[in-house]
Amino acid sequence: MRALRHVLWSCLAVVALLGTFAATAQAQGKVKYKQKHYTVTSDRAVTVTRTVLTHRGYNVVRVERVGATQIVYYRRGNMGRGKGKGPIQRMVIRTVRDRVIFEDAEPDVLVDIDIKLNL
Repeated sequence: MRALRHVLWSCLAVVALLGTFAATAQAQGKVKYKQKHYTVTSDRAVTVTRTVLTHRGYNVVRVERVGATQIVYYRRGNMGRGKGKGPIQRMVIRTVRDRVIFEDAEPDVLVDIDIKLNL
């Protein structure tokens, strides 16, 4: 009887442990990138974004202007390894009043843009 009770408690412990891992796995989802606000012109924001992306090894495919919003399409270069280029990604630069807002920007690229714009 004691062995049966020991097996039941072991099974309960394993089920509880697996339930904990499943709950933490569901909590990890896609990260929504933060927005940053700057008081510069949208043309300066686009030129800084273009220089930062090319410096980090990205190829700027095109820049589209839709009203006060500019959308920068870029992709990762092959970095000299001949593995082809990465998928096209986009970064949205919106102008609201006198501020420029970056949306859908990768955090590491946004850090470099932040440094360049604050100089």
